[in-house]
Amino acid sequence: MLLQKLTPNEYVESVFTIDIEQLIKQNIKAIITDLDNTLVSWDAPDVTEEVKEWFKRLDEAGIQVTIVSNNNKARVLHFCQPLRCRYIPAAKKPGKQAFVRAIELMGVTIEETVVIGDQLFTDILGGNRLGFHTILVVPVKDSDGFFTRFNRQMERIALSWMRKKGMISWYNNKK
Repeated sequence: MLLQKLTPNEYVESVFTIDIEQLIKQNIKAIITDLDNTLVSWDAPDVTEEVKEWFKRLDEAGIQVTIVSNNNKARVLHFCQPLRCRYIPAAKKPGKQAFVRAIELMGVTIEETVVIGDQLFTDILGGNRLGFHTILVVPVKDSDGFFTRFNRQMERIALSWMRKKGMISWYNNKK
């Protein structure tokens, strides 16, 4: 059922609230994360100090990170260069290819990897289709780029249905 494929395993306020120690206990060795509105707002071109610190903490914990974004190469490269991290631009999420490529690059399995993102129809659906543990984050910024606005409308409908069916308890559609 589509709603189950759209349901994240976890929901958090921000990537920075994810418990790294808990990831280690779950034998997580890698993270596939979205960029826009997951790590920084969609219109922020540069990496922030908070993101740099998060990447440093993950590295110290032995957790690899690959940024998988539907955005173009120039935007993703500009963001990722200061982090010296792996990235896959123009990923065509929720397609499977970029997710598979990311775990191949990191030399890990699906079971050792979590997928983090702010959108149900790209990040969560893509991760769930392959059996990853998925974590949905609250978007960094309330506004979105042009192409994401439609997805957000559909997402609100899906989240409302999930809540009514008892699949999730955390969504409040009063926003």
